[in-house]
Amino acid sequence: MKKILLVIALLAGLAQMTLPSTAHAQATTAHTLVLYDNPANDPYSKLGLMYSIMLRNLLGHFNATVDLVPIQNYTAGMVANHDVTFYIGDYYNNPIPTAFMSDVMTATKTVVWFKYNLWQLAWNTAYTFNQTYGFSFQGIAGLNTTPSSSNPNPGFYDTVTYKNLPMVKYYAYNASTGAINADPDVGLTQVVDATKAQALVTIKNSVSGATAPYVMRSGKLWYFADVPFSYIGPTDRYLVICDILHDILQTNAPVNHRALVRLEDLDAYTTTSSMTLLTNFLYSKRIPFTMATIPVYTDPNGYYNGGVPETIHLAQATGLKSALNYAIARGGSIVMHGYTHQYDSTPNLQNAVSGSDYEFWFAVQNRPVDEDSIPWAEARMAAGVLEFTTNGYKIVGWAAPQYQMSPNAAAATAITFPTTFQRAVYYTATNPQLGTGAANQDFSAGQFFPYIINSDYYGERIIPENMGSIQYNICNIDPFSCITYTWQTLITNAQYGLAVRDGFASFFFHPYWLEPELGLPAYKDFQSLVNGITNLGYKFVDGTTAK
Repeated sequence: MKKILLVIALLAGLAQMTLPSTAHAQATTAHTLVLYDNPANDPYSKLGLMYSIMLRNLLGHFNATVDLVPIQNYTAGMVANHDVTFYIGDYYNNPIPTAFMSDVMTATKTVVWFKYNLWQLAWNTAYTFNQTYGFSFQGIAGLNTTPSSSNPNPGFYDTVTYKNLPMVKYYAYNASTGAINADPDVGLTQVVDATKAQALVTIKNSVSGATAPYVMRSGKLWYFADVPFSYIGPTDRYLVICDILHDILQTNAPVNHRALVRLEDLDAYTTTSSMTLLTNFLYSKRIPFTMATIPVYTDPNGYYNGGVPETIHLAQATGLKSALNYAIARGGSIVMHGYTHQYDSTPNLQNAVSGSDYEFWFAVQNRPVDEDSIPWAEARMAAGVLEFTTNGYKIVGWAAPQYQMSPNAAAATAITFPTTFQRAVYYTATNPQLGTGAANQDFSAGQFFPYIINSDYYGERIIPENMGSIQYNICNIDPFSCITYTWQTLITNAQYGLAVRDGFASFFFHPYWLEPELGLPAYKDFQSLVNGITNLGYKFVDGTTAK
């Protein structure tokens, strides 16, 4: 089975791109300040910045203006000059400026404190923290004991219950290396005056059975027991901060649960039979959908063509155009999915074939490509747009190949396309130096969103994809397709998505799973997924006009 392209820097035709003219953003609702730890000369110096970028992205849903400031640069009065101030305490015992602690104690504006370093304020006798806020800080709790091969999961405060949903924090232990992948530390607090403080959400130690407040509130002060941006997932406590931001920012947003579907990795080898089947089903349900389409298919090394290089431009992809035309007449819209969805003739990471590899990130070495720049990325995007416009197609947005681009490519996306459909990867530098182990090394983080982000860290407007996609393990046919992800798992993700009052259930699906030679129940599973999401109360909408 051919899986799901030439670098032509054609800037002409970009102005011909047709996109929706509906308004996307509302008036700014809040002026916010995000403070983060930034200790000098430490391998984790920029981790706080990474977390603050992720919070800043969520605030982009609310049209908030955001100032990102290292905590050591705080000056007196900043809290008073912002509607809401967030402090992300990710670095243990990082010094907190006296000016900030004094302003917190006298704040008439909202302050949200995450995880570490509250003790510097709460245990300081110069302040009357307990009396003022009605709760006490008791200390930090981590793993119950050090894991071992005989006791690989000793337990910690790992289960946040929110809207009757158990959200379990990620934990993985490698007994052979002793490596722990988890963020178990939580700050323990206790209500001492119920007329002032209230534990809004709880967290449980699944081994000991002990419980503690996860979200504590006293008037304008909110305290989260951890940093909810580490090890995030679709059923994780990350959804708590996504939803509670509505309360923190006082949006009064109504419950509104919508669903989106995107057909993924369409290229010259996408069959009309698979597309017709999916299109007819969605059309019968009156469900609009988007199609992430690669305009130029290329196999520069002949990986699937007996060693003979092959490139097919959209003009020659008659089957693909037929499928697109049929779908467009029945509620489909085209999203540009890269120009070639691969990088040069270099396998990156797989086989250099369109649909398989990264295009705007050198995944082989986890760094930007050599040509990386905003003009270079803009040129590739313009070339892809021209492929569509010269063939009579309009596109409604962009979907990043493999959901990963360099900071420069992301900036080019924000310039070129008013809307994107994706998850995204963020970095702590424009030219990130990742995983060096040195002081001040850069960090990256992938982030999904349960709702629309009107403007992210790079200026992109993002239509969410928060559920994932159905995947089948076909290693015996394709060594690059060895993951199983069932439709039932996506339904579980959608159930958790209901915890966010305006959360989406958004997923994508690869039509190639329907190819008869694979012998998979993919069409039945697709139907079950769509019907299951509908039965949860979501309403499928047109992502091209969603606000």
